[in-house]
Amino acid sequence: MARYTGPKTKIARKFGEAIFGEDKNFEKRNYPPGQHGAAKRRGKKSEYATQLMEKQKAKYTYGILERQFSNLFKKAQASQGITGEILLQLCESRLDNVVYRMGVSTSRSGARQLVSHRHISVNGEIVNIPSFRLKEGDIVAVREKSKSLQTIENALASSINVYEWLTWNADKKEGTFVKVPERLQIPENIKEQLIVELYSK
Repeated sequence: MARYTGPKTKIARKFGEAIFGEDKNFEKRNYPPGQHGAAKRRGKKSEYATQLMEKQKAKYTYGILERQFSNLFKKAQASQGITGEILLQLCESRLDNVVYRMGVSTSRSGARQLVSHRHISVNGEIVNIPSFRLKEGDIVAVREKSKSLQTIENALASSINVYEWLTWNADKKEGTFVKVPERLQIPENIKEQLIVELYSK
């Protein structure tokens, strides 16, 4: 399966929430897509369908493909602690997600592109792997040659979110991945326990 590149609003409507960020089209039609729209009555979902929907929501939110997501789950399962929480922490520790959280891009897909196109460095070394896992204390910066990019300037100018586990220096255009976030610090509306139950079958 290739990465989804279709209309984001359609996916957001499927899950009933704007998982890709602010979306005016979703606000107008915040019901599932389909011929009959809001009027269509849907029967009660099975337990499996609910669990699968939650996994799909997490995958679309973080822009991770099935095999990558499955590998992350195996890693989380092998770690000490609560599997669901560790799974989300692994997702949050990805370089593309941190670039997005730092406000260098307005979306995770945009952040992934910046990383792939070699605009981002980690500890002074250019890294072009979006799934690169950051460790506590790693310094993420916009490459010197890329600091004047209009897309980065615009994203930083409109960024309002502040996260306790990240620091950002606007003058240097660099930030620090201070620590792995606690579950309460992760704002995504994902019921990770349902994903754990699905993979445990």
